[in-house]
Amino acid sequence: MRALITGGTGFVGANLAAYLRQQGWTVRILRRATSSLKAVEDLDVEHAIGDVLEPESLRPAMVGCEAVFHTAAVSAYWRTPGAQILRVNIEGTRNVLAVAREMNVRRVVLTSSLAALGVPADGTLLTEDHPYNLPPGRFLYGYSKAMAEAIARVFVAQGLEVVIVNPSVILGPRDHHRISGSLILEMARRRVPALPPGGVNVVAVEDVARGHLLALLHGRSGERYILGGENLTYRDLAQRIAEVVGVPAPQRVLPPQVVKTLAGAARLAAALGLPLPVGPDQLWLSAHVIWCDGRKAEAELGYRPEIPVREAIRRAWEWYQAHGEGPSRASPAPSS
Repeated sequence: MRALITGGTGFVGANLAAYLRQQGWTVRILRRATSSLKAVEDLDVEHAIGDVLEPESLRPAMVGCEAVFHTAAVSAYWRTPGAQILRVNIEGTRNVLAVAREMNVRRVVLTSSLAALGVPADGTLLTEDHPYNLPPGRFLYGYSKAMAEAIARVFVAQGLEVVIVNPSVILGPRDHHRISGSLILEMARRRVPALPPGGVNVVAVEDVARGHLLALLHGRSGERYILGGENLTYRDLAQRIAEVVGVPAPQRVLPPQVVKTLAGAARLAAALGLPLPVGPDQLWLSAHVIWCDGRKAEAELGYRPEIPVREAIRRAWEWYQAHGEGPSRASPAPSS
């Protein structure tokens, strides 16, 4: 079996490529000519040069592929202009699905995000039935992912088999773009003086890769499946990171209103073009508890997270150190 992975040099794409190779698949990755190969330099994969915004480059990339995993997206939304987020995440998805239909690809797995489900009401968990409930200007990345899913459902209605997966916050090795790994590196550099009051669901990237294959094999076309891990407060997550990288965990937790006020100030600073260590959307979301319920993926795909968050942090930290990105003054705590 041969699969094409769009965004194959990215965090999810590279780990998915590694997992599929372990399972005996032939893997072809779509990448730009200028893409860094750091995340895939050790992998035996085919390379197709192209771009999801250039449909003509997608056709040769899909030749001979039974499956397409569309992981390409702008994930570092806090560093990227809004227009580019919309182009890549929405129009790029439309292009990939259109060419997959044209090339008679058997099935596509679309990598969406828990962000496409919006923010749950206080005291509730996100499920696959939760509608996106934020205005585009509040969280453009989440909006772009929700719109990409809407496009996918149009193609499903036209006969293309597409299964959607919604990973939560992902940690692990090969995150050279520092999508979620920035949490670990900033903690290791002691640049986190206080914590937000909210919470997130965190999952190991290897579990997410395994979930992609389960979705391809067992998912229902047109359905979405949350690929989650552990529901944690930011304090719990910071404590786990601190234990691994060998620094004290921040003890101060900011009140929700303070975080939302900071998010407003950050939005103004971003509009003025000032560089920020964290984006306004990230700040605003961190005041909320965004936890999820993964029972649908367990029941229909057989997906269960197997790697604890602490282990995912350790693997990410070791990968950063091996690639010269870990601060030298911090050292890993002993594993237990």
